Amino acid sequence: MSPILMQDIIQIESPRNYKLHLACEDTDGTKPLDVFVRSPEEWLAWNEYRGRRNDWTRDYILALIEFYHRTDEWLFGGIFKVTERLRDKYRLQQRPESVKYVGRLIVGFHRYQGMRGRAFYLEKYIDKFEVKEVLPNAYDGEAFCGPAKIDHDFNVLEPIFRNGKVDWKSALEGINGVYVIFDKETGKKYVGSAYGEGGIWSRWLCYIETGHGGNDELTKLIKQKGVDYARKNFKFSLLERMDVTIPKDEILARESYWKGVLLAVGEFGYNEN
Repeated sequence: MSPILMQDIIQIESPRNYKLHLACEDTDGTKPLDVFVRSPEEWLAWNEYRGRRNDWTRDYILALIEFYHRTDEWLFGGIFKVTERLRDKYRLQQRPESVKYVGRLIVGFHRYQGMRGRAFYLEKYIDKFEVKEVLPNAYDGEAFCGPAKIDHDFNVLEPIFRNGKVDWKSALEGINGVYVIFDKETGKKYVGSAYGEGGIWSRWLCYIETGHGGNDELTKLIKQKGVDYARKNFKFSLLERMDVTIPKDEILARESYWKGVLLAVGEFGYNEN
């Protein structure tokens, strides 16, 4: 059986009028899929970035986003018309005919090792994009994995919390317990706990909004290095799930236990006591 190609769904009559944008992780570790989920405006700016090169030399851009949860798969990010080329950026306008597939169409494509950069001539690759899936709604972040499998970077959790993703929110609002934040740059960790109304969801939302959650040592770190440091280096995991009926004192006792186990107080951690 012949595969269904992207061209069968999104028909491009004149590929030679298009550049292909393969949006991949940039040099500072930012992933375009996270950008897309976090903010439509930020995703547009990602495409409008010019830098030192004039990549968008044709009238249109077809953008695909590296779907890093799966190997060799890409999320359709839209078709843009180049309306203006400035010294430091491009001005782009989303083409309305393809909007219904933005964030929904996933295609398979192997980016071989010699494909460097982000911009390519579309006609060379237009027949190589095989349709893998059409999502019922635009991709809005990773599906909830269950409390025992939370092992997520800040930048992955940020759009989930900022957008109030329902499956995560409904699950984590009903969970209290002890968690750990790892700093991948230094190897240090911070152990904290959540109790009371809103559970883990409410507590972690504070970190997403501030980068530090109000903790003294993390506040000093983020004040010095900025929220982007948290986005690039912080990783969250739930150490111990506890029911919302468990008394606060019992939760705090388990927090103290985990601080000791993980050496979170002192030179190896961000906890003060």
